[in-house]
Parts: sequence; C-alpha cells; structure tokens
Amino acid sequence: MAAPASSSATNIMLAIYEKKTVSVDLYRPLRNFIVFNYSEREAQNLDDDLETLKEMRNSIERSSAADSLPARRDLLQNYFKALTAVESRFPISPDKDHVNSVTFTWHDAFKNKQKASQQNIHLEKAAVLFNLGAVHSQIGLTFDRSTVEGRRQASHSFIAAAGAFAYLRDNESTKASIGSSTTVDVSVECAGMLERLMLAQAQESVFENTIAKGSTPGVCSKISRQVGLYYEEALAALNVAPLTQHFDKTWLSHVQLKAALFYAEACYRYSLELHEKEEIAEEIARIKSGIGALTDAKKSSPKGAAQQILDAINKLEANLKINLERAMKENDRVYLMRVPPASSLQPLPAFAMVKPLNLNEVLDASRERMFASLVPDSSAKALSKYTEMVDDIIRTQAEKLQQGSELARVSLKEMDLPGSILALEGHAVLPTALWEDVEAVQISGGPVGLEGELQQLRDLRRVNHELLVQTEELIQKEAAEDAQFRSQFGTRWTRPQSSTLTKNLQDRLNRFAANLKQAGESDAKVERSVKENMALMSILDCRPIESALPTLAKPIMSLDANEDAIVGTLKQSLRQLETLGAQRAGLEDMLKDMKRKDDILPKLMTSAGSHEDLFRKEIAKYNHICEEISQNLQAQEQLLLHIQAQNREFAGTFNIEDYRAACEKCYKQIEAAIAKYREIKENINEGLKFYVTLQEAIISVKQQCSDFVMTRSIQCREMIEDVQKQMSGLSFQDGKNSNTYNYPSTGPPQRTSSQPEPPANQPRPQTPYYHHHQQQQQPPPPPYAQQQPPPPAYAQQQPPPAYAQQHPPPPAATSGYSQHPPYSHPRQPPPYHGGSPSPYPPQQGQQPPPAGGYEYGQPAYPGWQGSYYNNAQQVPGQQPGSFPRPPYTVPSSYPPNQSGYYNKQ
Repeated sequence: MAAPASSSATNIMLAIYEKKTVSVDLYRPLRNFIVFNYSEREAQNLDDDLETLKEMRNSIERSSAADSLPARRDLLQNYFKALTAVESRFPISPDKDHVNSVTFTWHDAFKNKQKASQQNIHLEKAAVLFNLGAVHSQIGLTFDRSTVEGRRQASHSFIAAAGAFAYLRDNESTKASIGSSTTVDVSVECAGMLERLMLAQAQESVFENTIAKGSTPGVCSKISRQVGLYYEEALAALNVAPLTQHFDKTWLSHVQLKAALFYAEACYRYSLELHEKEEIAEEIARIKSGIGALTDAKKSSPKGAAQQILDAINKLEANLKINLERAMKENDRVYLMRVPPASSLQPLPAFAMVKPLNLNEVLDASRERMFASLVPDSSAKALSKYTEMVDDIIRTQAEKLQQGSELARVSLKEMDLPGSILALEGHAVLPTALWEDVEAVQISGGPVGLEGELQQLRDLRRVNHELLVQTEELIQKEAAEDAQFRSQFGTRWTRPQSSTLTKNLQDRLNRFAANLKQAGESDAKVERSVKENMALMSILDCRPIESALPTLAKPIMSLDANEDAIVGTLKQSLRQLETLGAQRAGLEDMLKDMKRKDDILPKLMTSAGSHEDLFRKEIAKYNHICEEISQNLQAQEQLLLHIQAQNREFAGTFNIEDYRAACEKCYKQIEAAIAKYREIKENINEGLKFYVTLQEAIISVKQQCSDFVMTRSIQCREMIEDVQKQMSGLSFQDGKNSNTYNYPSTGPPQRTSSQPEPPANQPRPQTPYYHHHQQQQQPPPPPYAQQQPPPPAYAQQQPPPAYAQQHPPPPAATSGYSQHPPYSHPRQPPPYHGGSPSPYPPQQGQQPPPAGGYEYGQPAYPGWQGSYYNNAQQVPGQQPGSFPRPPYTVPSSYPPNQSGYYNKQ
C-alpha cells in the first residue's frame, strides 16, 4: 500500500487583515454631553476616563505591522469594553439631544475602497470585533506549525478568532448593517463565513497533530472529514450573495481546493480502515469518490491557488490511485465483490474537535469602571423594568417548549418508539448503560482473553515455586556441610547449629509454601469457574453485540397483508413529530435572538411620553412567536394521540409483547454474563497482584539466605583453621602443664617463657567455653547465653583473627589459643537471646540492620487479609513477632496488603 499521505506537510492557511479607520475625536463631544446633561464637576471627575478613551482610539488608528500582536489584541478587547460603557451612557445619533457630532468611518477589509460612515456606536463596535478576530488569525500564523506544540497554539488562536467572528455575527452585525452606509465585511453572512474558515483551520491543526501521533485511520478520517465540512460551509457562503463578488478569486480557489483535499483525505483514511476489515467493495467506492472530488476541484476551481496546495492534491491523488489499483486487483482475484455506486454510500463520519471560543467573559464590561459614576437614573430604571418584562416572556415560553419536548420524549419511551421500528429494520440497539458495559468488557479482551490471563497465573505460580525450591536448597546445602564438620571435629566444632540459625527463615519459607499451595487451589477454582461459565459469557464476544439480540420480523401468517402500510403510517407520524420538535428548537432560538437584538435604550433616551406605552408597543413584537409556540404544542398533542393508536395496531400485528419479553430475557443474560466476567476478572487480577508481591518477598528471603550461607562459609573456613591449630598445639604440649587448665586429654598448650607463673593465691583463669563443660557437673547454659570470663593474659596480648575484625588480619599468632573465636566472644552474646548485637561482624562496607527493622517471627505479609495468607499453616508453638532478628539479615520491604485474593470464592 502507498505510504499514508496528508496535506499537513503543506499547511497553507489564511489570516485576515484588519479594517482601517479614520481619525475621530471622542473627548470633546462626550465631555460637552456630560457638562450639558450633568455638570461641569462631573465632567472634571470623568476627565481621566475621557483621556483614556481618547488614547485607546488613537492607538486603534495608528495600527502598524511593527506592533506586537498580543498587545494589539489586548488593546482591542479593552477598547470594546470601553465602548460598551460608552453605549449605555452616551446616546450617539444624529438627534439634536444626543451626541450628534461623532461620526465613525471604517473601510472594508477586503475592498479597501469601500467604506461606511455611521453616527452610532454599533459600527465602531462591529469593526473592533472584526479586527479582534483578524488579530487572533494573524497570531495563529506566527506559531511554528511544524511542531506539536506550535500546532496546538495555532489551533487555540484560530478558535479564538472564530469566537470573535461568532460574537460579531450574533451581537453587532445586524445593528451595524442598519442604514444605507455599511460594508459587507461586518455583515452577518461574512462574519459567519469567517467563523467557519477559522474553525476549519483550527480543526486542520488538530488533524495534523493527530497524524503526528499516529492515530488510527478511522480517527484520522473523522477529524479530516470535519475539516472538509468546515471548508465546505465557508465555500457555500462565498458562493452566494452578498459575498459571491466581494472576495478575490484566490480566496474562492483556496477554500474550494481545501474542501476537496480534506474530503479526499477522509476517503483515503477511511479506505485504509476498510482494507483492514477486508471490505474491499466499499474501499474501492470510497477511493473512487475521493479521486473524483480532487479531479472536479482542480477543474472547477479558479486560478491562483497556492502551489503547495496543488502539490498536496497531486500527491494524495497519486496515493489514492495506487491503492485503488491494488484493491481492484484483489477484488478481481480474490473477493469478487460488487462495488456499490457512490450515491449508495453513507456519509463519511465526522468528529468536531473545536468550537468557537466563548468571548462573553473576555468582553464582559460589567466590571468596567470607566464612567461608572455616570448613570442616567430614569433611563436605567426604565430599561431594567422593560428587560424584566422581556425575561418573563422568554422564561414562560421556554418552559412551555421544554415541557412539550419532555412530553414527547416520555410518550415515545412508553411506546418503545422508535426502538420497535429500528428492530424491525434490523437495527436493534441495547440500552445505553448496558451497551457501555459490554463495550468495556470487549475492550478489556472479553471472555476469550481470560485463558491468556489464566496462563499468566500458571507461569507466575511456577516461577514462585522454583524460587522457593532454590532457596530451600541453599539452606539444606549449608546445613549438610555444617553437620559434616560437626561429625568430623566433634565437640571442638562449637559454633551454633544451622537449624538453630535458619529456623526463622525456614518458618517463613514454610509459610510461603503454604500460601503458594492455597493460591494454587484458588487458581483451580477460578479455572473451574471460567470453564463452567464460558457458555454464559460467550454472548459478550458477539461483535457487534446487537447481533445477539432477538429479531422482530413480520408475522408468518397474515390475513390482509397490510403490515407495510401499518409501519409506513407509523414512521410518517414519527417524522412529523420530529419536525415539530425541530420547530420548537427554532422558536426558542428565535426568542433568544429577538431578546439579544432588542435594544430600546435610544428610544428610552428620546421618549417624551409614558414609558408604559413604549413598553406595550415593544412587547407586542413577541406575540407572534408566542402564538406559534402555542400552535406547535397543540399540533403535537393531536399527533401523539394518532401515534398511540397507530402503535397499538403495530404492536398487535407484530406481536411486540413477545419481542419485548425476549429482549428483556436477553438483557438479563447479558447482565449476568457481565457480572460473572467482572467477578472472574477481579479474581484473576487479585491473583496476579498476589503472585507478584509473593515473588518479591521470596526473592528478598533468597538474598538473605545467600548472605547467610556466604557468612557461614567464611566462618567455617576460619574455624577449621582454629580447630586445626588447637589440635596441633595439644599434640605438641601433651603431658605438660596439665594442672594449669582443664582441657581435653590431649593437654593444653604450653605457656610461653615470657608469661609469668600466676601467684598461688590468684584464681586460675577459666578454660575456653568449648572445653568448659568438662569441669561442670551439670551442663552449663549454651556458650552464647552466658558471659564468659576474659581470656587468659597471654591470649589478650595477641591480635584477633581475621573473622573478628573489619580490617585485614595481622601476622599469625604464636598460639592457636590466642583468643576466643568471634562466635564465642564473651562480650557479644548472639542476637537470638534478647536481641543483643550480632556476634558476626558485618562485612566490609555493609551497614548493620536498623533497630526498627522487620522481625522474622512476624507474618511475611503484615496486615494481609487475603485467603492465601490467612489459610497458611503456622509452625506449631510459634508466635508471630517472637523471633529476634538473625545476624545475617538485611532489612527489606515486605509486600503491601493487596486485599483478599479470591475472597468471593
């Protein structure tokens, strides 16, 4: 297939130039009005506001290319809010009692020779809004649209421009177009066209980012189609009056080519998705439709389009043709499908990612302090009263419209319309909430994906079992070596037995094994549940899910064969009801539009008669809309009665009751399948969490066992050397000084000549603990549970061996009995008696475990509430937390509480 092509590589967009104006003095006329209608003192108080307004107007007149665009934007926004304050306080009109010496003149932005001059503030406000939109469009072109962030910022600027033109169209265009002196650029039609154009460019920027992110062809097609729709709407406005002859042909060419380009782009992206689904016939039709649009646009568009757009069209057309040729070959050789005509194709789906920015808050002048002290009391109060009257009419009629729409909705729902008609046509739909639940299940993999997750459980259980076996083998190997040397050296092998030191570790491994066994049983329950409920859950794998719903068909036996007529009549009534609903929406919009344009302030300022008479005259213009609303509601009431009668006939002919009962049964089956799937899915997720945390804990214990084995190995080598030295010394000194120390029969070592004979009244030093039991009538407590006396004097003078210090050992001592070995040092009893410091010195660079670390006697999973750990067997007689920290441990984190695994089993 051809590589995905996009117009984003070109990215040719348009900006709007500002309108030009002529100088006008606002300061003197407004000040004279204040002096004449209020006082000179009031005019002096407002002199700063008048100066500020004058400076703003002068800055608007002096616009140049050197100005900062953001600063220009802020100026236009502030000036518009100032004009809003002026409008409510200074009536500008030709009337002799108003500000009649101010005339605003503005040139057309697209035909500079045309200009409009008006003695009212509406032209001024319309022109400022137009320039605000133009500045936002220019800001959009300043960003680097070759980057993701640049395109995002450009899109925001075009959205703001669209908001400015929409605000102009809705609030000022109509007022500024009243009278003979006006320009097309601020008309309702032009403002609407520019809004569509700016939205098209904003959506185009979003489309370029979508392509850059590598989104799916279906998503790209929807966004691209919306770009084309915006350009098509702008093109439609350019082809009718008053815009048809107002814009240069290059504008028309640009918009027309862009509309065709993005329609073809949408066809191209949509065809890629169709190819993946092997819907070759529609793929061919869509590609042909895109090629045809590009060909027609190149033929019919005026000259003057940018070369980059033409290049993008040619590139896209070439890719479409390549894909068309491939698809036709595949269809001729493999699929042999009939290609539908373009007229039979459904419209391409579109999705709008942008909308005009709401500028009501940005342009809100309610907090504007300019001329705040200048309030015409009588006019303000009268206008407020009239506004309340209008609001009451709008509120009352809006409530009637909403009640009518709600009545139609409830009535149709009670009759199950138009759902029954759709079901008859093969377009049955699930309730929205149920459909969303099914979609979530299918996205997560559905029932067919459960087997893969069960396999993950099996793999994790196997890995955990292998880790346990490896850890136990480490301990058993070390214990076998210790037993071998203990048998070889007998009582001289005095270090603690391995089983004593590894009891805590072995207990933990036993608990892990029990947890693992319980987990296996839970896994088996889950697997059985999957097998037992697969038939129930298989309905969730239907795609689309609507294919699993029962069908509504014509009756097999019919006496008068009028089923088609019954359905046709009912469908016609439903279309009429839909038309009435659309009319109500239009009437509500009309009410709001009338209120928005209803500005009687100039009339209030000049009215000499009663305000009540003026109010009655102005309110009367709402009467015809109120009458239309009343007629609409009456027509709907009659139509609903007809629909109810037609629906009863329809239900009797097509046996709707049985169909509804079948649908309800199917809904309940789907709900039950979803509930069971979620239950199994939750259990599997709990299992996965359990095995992951258990694996971390086993790995931690395995590391501790490795450290223990390494430490014991080092001690073993040193003790072998020490025992061998003892045995050598005993052989050499056999029969000498036998009355000095009570050693075994081999005899103690002979003292060196430098050591003096102790006095007769001085107690002789006790023998080392590993020979001391020969002098006791009862066996003393273990050597690691008692404090031994200091070693003999000659032993204290010798340097300690390597395993009792942190630094490299000094030269060998002259005697093998130079000092007690570290595992029997009298000042350091082992930690499993009251938590004393470890007798095993830490290795180089290794930090001793913190005092607040984990105790091995505690459960491996603190706070664990799941069935795995709760059902594990405790070692008889063992109390959690009763074991002190073994000397070979390193504090490690234990798995957090992961909630009960399969608590529902």
